[in-house]
Amino acid sequence: MNPKIKYLGLVAILPLFTLVITTDYVEDVDAVKGKGVPTAKYGSSTAGVVCGDRLCSEVEKEPAPVEEAVEEEPMMEEEPMMEEEPMMEEVIEEVAPGSVLRLSRASVPATIPLHEGYYNGESVFFIITDASDPKHAEIISESQGWKVEVAPPLVNTPGDSLQTVYMFTNGVEGNGVHGFQGEVLTATPAQPEDYSALSKHIHVTWNDGVTPETLDSQSAVLQADVDGKITLQELNVVINMPQIVWPDGQMIVKEDKTLTDDTPYGGGQVLDIDTDAMTVTFVAHRGWGPDGRTIYYIVTDATPSGPAGMMGVVNAPKLAPTLISPAAVDLFQFKNGIKGSGPMGFQAGIAGSAMGDENYSPLWRISMISWGDPDSASVLETMDDIAALKTAGMITSALARPMDSDHVVNCPFIDPFQ
Repeated sequence: MNPKIKYLGLVAILPLFTLVITTDYVEDVDAVKGKGVPTAKYGSSTAGVVCGDRLCSEVEKEPAPVEEAVEEEPMMEEEPMMEEEPMMEEVIEEVAPGSVLRLSRASVPATIPLHEGYYNGESVFFIITDASDPKHAEIISESQGWKVEVAPPLVNTPGDSLQTVYMFTNGVEGNGVHGFQGEVLTATPAQPEDYSALSKHIHVTWNDGVTPETLDSQSAVLQADVDGKITLQELNVVINMPQIVWPDGQMIVKEDKTLTDDTPYGGGQVLDIDTDAMTVTFVAHRGWGPDGRTIYYIVTDATPSGPAGMMGVVNAPKLAPTLISPAAVDLFQFKNGIKGSGPMGFQAGIAGSAMGDENYSPLWRISMISWGDPDSASVLETMDDIAALKTAGMITSALARPMDSDHVVNCPFIDPFQ
């Protein structure tokens, strides 16, 4: 048989073999999925923005020389193609799909409104992402024009993990949550042993007959209370208020602000801070909710100092007591297996709850999943996937304890496209 014809026959059917192999590989992945419902829509304005995931081969395939194949096609009948099977096995091995999961829009910018408050007479800029009750979530969402998520478990935050924030219900008009002066905070990240993004909520109301003035510190608030000028009311509400800029400090801003599907976690979580426009832009990371829904989250603070420094977020030791409390929920990350956009360089993580769930919380205790045989790893998307493969003995999970310490991360789930 003419060697050129023999080669062209091989090229002509190679795409069919490649398609069969690729399809089989994806079907194997699908076979180990649970009941996830991946979606192409996120939030209220994102139809067609968030695409699905895809498996990518680590080997680039050469395009078939179509013109030559068409020119010689009548001669392909001279000899049965069965003789080419040994060569096909070699080609199949070369183009077999690899183990890389590329999530489209794995990292996207999320611009969030800033609030200005006070600490010891100086300005502090912070965001509000979550509230433990629907009423305050609705009030703050309307006030800032950006959705605050309801996180019922936050009401169970241990007292040792809270700081006090004073919110004003009347008095001097301003840009506070209720339309009056800015909130007064009792600690900043410059006091790491006292700082927490999680605040217990105290209303400050000026009494009748008193001329209101701006109070810009906790000591000023407490003195006004002693003087009978104001009434303090502590509410059973916890609000997530991560600080972005504080006296003599701020969150790290990434040097490389170009986001790709391979953007690493390190080097900071903030792309831009604009105290004139009163906005901060975070990197929003893509992952899966418990049933396979697409979720996005930002990272604001963590404990202990090691992982906080690695991610470039605020070190918040007061988060540690939440690890064993009902305020925190589980997030599973991967330490081997399918390569991808997760913090360890493997596939994106799976959360034990998502926005709108009764057990949604931004506080995450992290468990690390390990494949017994990383070469047999497949894509997992749901909590059912994790449970099934743990039962089958294919994966194990263990609570992450970096620096031999309790590890909690404040990862508010957000809609970055609102």
